[in-house]
Amino acid sequence: MPSTLKIYNTLSREKEVFQPLNPPFVGLYACGPTVYNEVHLGNLRSFTTFDVVYRYLTHIGYKVRYVRNITDAGHLTDDADAGESKIEVRAKLEQLEPMEIVQKYTTSFHEVCDIFNLMPPSIEPTATGHIVEQIEMVKRILANGYAYEVNGSVYFDVKKYMETHPYGQLSGRNVDDLMEVTRELSGTGDKKNSYDFALWIKTPDNALQKWPSPWGDGCPGWHLECSAMSGKYLGQQFDIHGGGMDLKFPHHECEIAQGVGADGVNPVRYWMHANMLTVNGEKMSKSKGNSFLPKELFAGAHKMLDKAYAPMAVKFFMMQSHYRSTLDFSNEALQAAEKGYAKLMNAYENLQALVYTAGQGTGSEAEDKEVNDLCEQIYDKMNDDFNTAEVTAILFEMSKKINSFKEGHIAISSIDEATFKRLKDTFIAFVRDILAIDKADAQDDNTAEGLMDLILSLRKDARDKKDFATSDKIRDALLRLSIQVKDGKEGTTWSKN
Repeated sequence: MPSTLKIYNTLSREKEVFQPLNPPFVGLYACGPTVYNEVHLGNLRSFTTFDVVYRYLTHIGYKVRYVRNITDAGHLTDDADAGESKIEVRAKLEQLEPMEIVQKYTTSFHEVCDIFNLMPPSIEPTATGHIVEQIEMVKRILANGYAYEVNGSVYFDVKKYMETHPYGQLSGRNVDDLMEVTRELSGTGDKKNSYDFALWIKTPDNALQKWPSPWGDGCPGWHLECSAMSGKYLGQQFDIHGGGMDLKFPHHECEIAQGVGADGVNPVRYWMHANMLTVNGEKMSKSKGNSFLPKELFAGAHKMLDKAYAPMAVKFFMMQSHYRSTLDFSNEALQAAEKGYAKLMNAYENLQALVYTAGQGTGSEAEDKEVNDLCEQIYDKMNDDFNTAEVTAILFEMSKKINSFKEGHIAISSIDEATFKRLKDTFIAFVRDILAIDKADAQDDNTAEGLMDLILSLRKDARDKKDFATSDKIRDALLRLSIQVKDGKEGTTWSKN
């Protein structure tokens, strides 16, 4: 590769050269959804980010075990140690069993992932499938003196932990800050300190989700599942842990403490966090009425949307921003991305249709160097903390070259055959295998293709009958819809501008 992969490590707040523990093997863990509702766009940005990480690491030769969990227990409505189970609340609302809710929204999550062309992880463990492992981890933390049991619940003793280990490094918080921002909540009065967090929570007698444990019936704390499952499948220490920026505290901070408290090892070498989504410059939230689901976006079924947007155009829009940057959704930005995506796909199709033909004395060292430089630069940008924003910019530069070759403005023989092959392989790899934005938006694309075949057939009939007025009328009408028709020796083709 032209350069060395560097990853911005949230823990050190620096870009670090990526050095896996056991190359060529890489352990990657990303926090998955809590399956009590439809997945929202903020979640989707995080899942898309780590899909690209998974794909790119695989592309450059690593053997990646990608673990992404399903939270189907233990996540309470206050995102702490109080309130009801989010899944139980939804189950009561929809008058279903908790596992029916889990199945319903897990299926919905997988459907959205498929629409967005996200690869399934190597392992997708569930919290309920790993209760035994979580109980065993609590036992180890208790045995090491970093937890205490009160009235059937077990809490992590942060103050005791801080006697020998730092706490708050990932998020940049300190205990004094925590004492100010935390508050006593119903059900947490047994804690020694308000900033202690639950490892095991005693559940009410009428709870729908509860399991037996040495401390009585209850459920695991929200933070515990990721520690137990990442440890089981990736080891006590592994390479990369990813998630949304909102999970740095308390979720990921607690994971570090749990790993060290149970096994004496800092569990993660590189922490990665995807930034949040905003809408027209404001934080996305249901209370502001500016929150919408992916399926609403694809159908245009929201008052804030001017129209429907195709999934791959939305995904391409996300790729045009670095994962650590705030991403702002607006109709104008989405429509600009839609046009850019169409141009990129046009170049993608042109490239696949190109066949290298050698010329005599037409080679150009400058042209050759320019194309090879682009092929190196795109890897350099991707190796710079997965900078997809810069990668897409280079794909557009490559597109200009491809279109020039296709349209005959530059002779394809101005570069040598090896350079042409490198251009083709690199462009296709980034579009198809790394960014994964080439998947057809199935039903809509098939319908569009069928309609265009019919329209062009009617236009051909008009031309055959010398009815050029009708032929031109069809062409001009399509042009107003940003569809360009080209007549050539081999027939008529169309493309969306």
